Amino acid sequence: MYNVRKINDDIYYLGANDRRIALFENVYPVPEGMSYNNYLIKDEKTCLMDGIDESVSRQFLENLTYALEGRKLDYMVVQHMEPDHCSVIPDLFKMYPEMKIVSSVQAFKMMENFYHIDTKDRSIVIKEGDTLSLGKHELHFISAPMVHWPEVMMTYESTTGTLFSADAFGAFGAMSGNIFADEVRWDHDWRDEARRYYVNIVGKYGPQTQAVLKKASTLDIKMICPLHAHIWRKDFEQILSRYHQWSTYEPQRYSVAIFYGSIYGNTQNAAEILAMKLAEEGMRSVMVFDTSKTDTSELVSRAFQYSTLVFASATYNAEVFDSMQNLLTELKNHNLSNRTIGLVENGSWAPMAANKMKAQLASMKNMKIVDPIVKIQSSVSEENLKQLEVLAKELAANTK
Repeated sequence: MYNVRKINDDIYYLGANDRRIALFENVYPVPEGMSYNNYLIKDEKTCLMDGIDESVSRQFLENLTYALEGRKLDYMVVQHMEPDHCSVIPDLFKMYPEMKIVSSVQAFKMMENFYHIDTKDRSIVIKEGDTLSLGKHELHFISAPMVHWPEVMMTYESTTGTLFSADAFGAFGAMSGNIFADEVRWDHDWRDEARRYYVNIVGKYGPQTQAVLKKASTLDIKMICPLHAHIWRKDFEQILSRYHQWSTYEPQRYSVAIFYGSIYGNTQNAAEILAMKLAEEGMRSVMVFDTSKTDTSELVSRAFQYSTLVFASATYNAEVFDSMQNLLTELKNHNLSNRTIGLVENGSWAPMAANKMKAQLASMKNMKIVDPIVKIQSSVSEENLKQLEVLAKELAANTK
C-alpha cells in the first residue's frame, strides 16, 4: 500500500525506511535504521528526483505508481549514482519505456558499469548551469563533485525555491512520519546523527563542501530536500551553519575528548585520572571513549566535534594498540585538522605508542601536540600522576 506525502506545489515525497539494516554501506552502524528519500514533480511533464535502495524498492514502486495516477513518467533525474539511490533504474527502464534519464556524463558511465544497460537513446546529459523545463517548474542543475562522489549534481527548482541536495544535509536514521525537520526535536534528537553522517560520509571533502555552500548562498532557498532524513522548510541556518563548521574542520565544542586503547585497564586508568584533573581545571563537557568499544564512526564524529583531543594508547606488538591505530587512520582519511592534542603511552618494557602516534598526527594539518607526553610503564605511578596533572593544566590553557 502506498505511503506518499505532498510537500509543495506539485512535489511529492515518495521515500521509504529500512528499519532492518544494521550497517549502512556495510560499515556504519545504524541502530535506528535508514531513510531513503526521493521526490516526484507533477507538471506538464512528470519528473522523478532520484531512485531508491533495493531493500525498500517495493514500497517505492507502489508509492510512485499511486502518485503518478496513471500518467507516464517523463524524466528521472539522477543526481547521485550510488546504488542506495539507483538500484531501481533497471526496473524503471522496463516500467516506463518513454522515460528519459537526466544526469551527468560521469553518472551515465557509472550507470552502465553498475547495471549494464544501454542509456544512449534515453539519456539527457546535463552539466553545471543547464536547465530543464517541466512546464511551470524549471530545474537548474548545480555541479557538486565529491560531495561525496565525483558525479554528484544538485538541482534547484526555481518556482518553489526547492533545492534537491543529493546526499548533502542528511542524517543516519529512519524517520517516523514526521519528514520535516521542524516536526521533530531535530537539535535534540537528530543533530549528533547528522554530524556522524556528514563526518563519515562527506567529511574528507571539506573544500568541495565549502564550494557547494557558496553556490547555495546565491539561491533563494525555501526548501531543502536531501536523499536521507528530514526535509528542511525553515530554520535553514541550523543545518547550513553546521555544514560550514564541519567542512572547515572548526570544532563545535571547546573542551577535551579523551580516546584510549587499553589492554588490562591501566591506560584507561590514566585516561580517567586525566579527565578528573581536567574537571578540576574547570573544563566542562569532558568526554572519555574506549576505542575498543565505541564504534569508530562515532569516535570520528566526536573528534570533529571537540577542539582538544587526547590519545592514550598501550603499545601492542611494538605498534599503537589496534583500535587506536584504526581511529588515527580514519581521522587522517577524513582530513581532520586544526586540533590541540595530548598524548599518553603505555608499555611494560618498550613504550613505543607515542612516537607512532606522533608520526600519524604529523600527516594531518595543524595538529598541535601539547607537552608533556605521559609515558606509563605498566601502571600509573606517582610520577605519572604529576605528569597527568601538568598535562591537564596545559590542555586547559590551550583550550580556548
